[in-house]
Amino acid sequence: MLRIITLNLNGIRAATKKGWLDWLAAQQADIVCVQEIKAQSADLTAEMRSAAGLNGYFHYAEKKGYSGVGLYSKNAPERVIEGICVAEFDAEGRYLRADWPGLSVISLYVPSGSSSPERQAAKFRFMEVFYPHLRALRAEVEETGREIVLCGDWNIAPTEKDLKNWKSNQKNSGFLPEERAWIGKVKSELGWVDVYRQLYPDAEADAYTWWSNRGQAWAKNVGWRIDYQIASPGLAARATTAAVFKDARFSDHAPLTIEYAWP
Repeated sequence: MLRIITLNLNGIRAATKKGWLDWLAAQQADIVCVQEIKAQSADLTAEMRSAAGLNGYFHYAEKKGYSGVGLYSKNAPERVIEGICVAEFDAEGRYLRADWPGLSVISLYVPSGSSSPERQAAKFRFMEVFYPHLRALRAEVEETGREIVLCGDWNIAPTEKDLKNWKSNQKNSGFLPEERAWIGKVKSELGWVDVYRQLYPDAEADAYTWWSNRGQAWAKNVGWRIDYQIASPGLAARATTAAVFKDARFSDHAPLTIEYAWP
């Protein structure tokens, strides 16, 4: 089995203080993708660099205390690629790809647009430039037989069953019609598969991966499903189980673990 975990840490230092490394040590993960590490290289301890004894790789944001993604793996990859060759977003540390024979895993952090109209505009720009990249990745799958999975915080709840209060959020970032249409095209037109949804098409409350820190969102499970693993069809067909871990809270997001029959 291949066990892949994705988690937006909302700060690797803060999550470490809340016990995420201790939890990870018991997970027997093969690959772990993390987002929003909010740290530079000098900020990471040796324990953070090799979480649970895994090999760690990072794409840091240029701005201190902001964004950034990481990827940990049991087996060292043959190649690691930082960024998508778009300066605006590569400076924010949003994309890290690792390649093994026949398999690529990508840690991804799609911009949030909730803080301001300017950030929503940046999110739309990212969606515009990332769609052709997703098309190119699918072409790579078809041409080479390589399987690819993109793990991360996509900052979009795809459908009404992916957030608790969908009616009141139709004009809010993360559930805008344009965003939902975009992620729908990623699946319907490009053929990427939302693995959790493939396994559990009707799950609602159990599927949420993010809760606002405001009010009683966590206590009342007023959540959103915005973290997912989107895979090429061949790999998605190998998925056997998926689960969101909620017994402890390391971040405003929860870890999503999916197991695949591999090779």
